Amino acid sequence: MTTSTDRKPSNKVAKLIDQYDLVGLGGELKMYWMGNGVERMSLRDLAAYFNKRLLEAKMEAEGMSLINNDVDTVYRNLTSDDVSAGIRTDSKNKLSENGIDPKQLNREFVSYPTLRTYLKEYQDAEYEKLSDQDKIEKDMQTVNRLMTRSQSVATDRIEKLISTDRISYSNFEVFVNMNVLCQDCGTQYSVDEYLQVGGCDCSLE
Repeated sequence: MTTSTDRKPSNKVAKLIDQYDLVGLGGELKMYWMGNGVERMSLRDLAAYFNKRLLEAKMEAEGMSLINNDVDTVYRNLTSDDVSAGIRTDSKNKLSENGIDPKQLNREFVSYPTLRTYLKEYQDAEYEKLSDQDKIEKDMQTVNRLMTRSQSVATDRIEKLISTDRISYSNFEVFVNMNVLCQDCGTQYSVDEYLQVGGCDCSLE
């Protein structure tokens, strides 16, 4: 008797993950769609993300150097409307020369509706739109993480310049301030304050 674990996946995304041994990719897709601890990605962006991972797996399997063949660039050359016919043809020819059939690859690329079905049926994921307040809180956290990261990078760079005697030593501390200026009334806010109060008061007058 065939059990549920013996059945082959019927969804295209699930089949490709299984076929190309893309271990952990399903969980990544769910994480990015739900925005669990990371910046949330739209289904369209996730479809492109999946397709690039698929392309990368096929290139690696055929021994193509990912250093000399940037996956993002190759994918753009294959799919973007802004790319000339000549560039697209050159990219397809290069893939063919390395054992990758461009026509099959194009058939394997997934659309966002197919990806949405996979996330719902195979990852038990259902995105719930955040309330206005939750969205504000989430965006505040994102901005604060970026500011903390900028502070850390600046501190690290300065310390390395000091350690290599490129600049003189001194006790220092890096401050990162980000403000929002209302151009209508000239009031200035910190980003957190601006978001917490719902914008500038002058818009309510």
